[in-house]
Amino acid sequence: DVLEEVLTVEEIVDKKDLIVFNDDVNTFDHVIDALIKVCKHKPIQAEQCTFIVHYNGKCQVKRGDYETLEPMCVALHDRGISAEIQ
Repeated sequence: DVLEEVLTVEEIVDKKDLIVFNDDVNTFDHVIDALIKVCKHKPIQAEQCTFIVHYNGKCQVKRGDYETLEPMCVALHDRGISAEIQ
C-alpha cells in the first residue's frame, strides 16, 4: 500500500465590487453602452444593471480583484458615470 499525502493550497483572493451609482445626468443608452464596452457585459446584462441602478440607486456591475476593476472604474468616470470600488 502506498500512502500519498496531498497538499491543498488555498489561495485567498480579496474580491472587490465595482458599483455604479444613479445620477440625473446620464441616459440609459449611455450607461448601457459604457457597461458593454468597459465591463464587457452582454447587452441584456448591461440593460438589467442600468435598470437596477435607476430604481435602486446603485448596482454591483462587476466583481474581481482591485487591479482588474480599477481601470474599469476610471473608464466609467471618464464617461461621466459615478462608480467606485468597494
